[in-house]
Amino acid sequence: MAAVDPNDTELEVLKRFWRDGDLSAREVHERIAAEFDWTPSTTRTVLERMRAKRLLSRRQVHGVVVYAAVQPKVQVLGRLMRRLSDLLELDKGLPAAAFVGSQILDADDIAELEALLAEIPEGDGAAK
Repeated sequence: MAAVDPNDTELEVLKRFWRDGDLSAREVHERIAAEFDWTPSTTRTVLERMRAKRLLSRRQVHGVVVYAAVQPKVQVLGRLMRRLSDLLELDKGLPAAAFVGSQILDADDIAELEALLAEIPEGDGAAK
């Protein structure tokens, strides 16, 4: 099954996993409560939908359900950058270095993202 790109809300949830690692539904809810006006059951529903889309996995740890990001952030962000390059009909992809200063990407992530984006043959980033 092909990777599914997250929507904007799912990206905000994924950022918590990328920053903090594996989380329970309660931990996710505590981290997003200020941003989203969700009930705990809404948070669990979103997490389960993300699991159905294969964005998250779920396992039991000492009787607590814990979720984890399935796709590494660099792969997800690389696909999104490729889509943006296609949308903008760029001859060359967006440079990953443009994201220096990001709160979720460190220098190693940016280097990995740059390498991933360099794998696109020139001209393939343009919309057809």
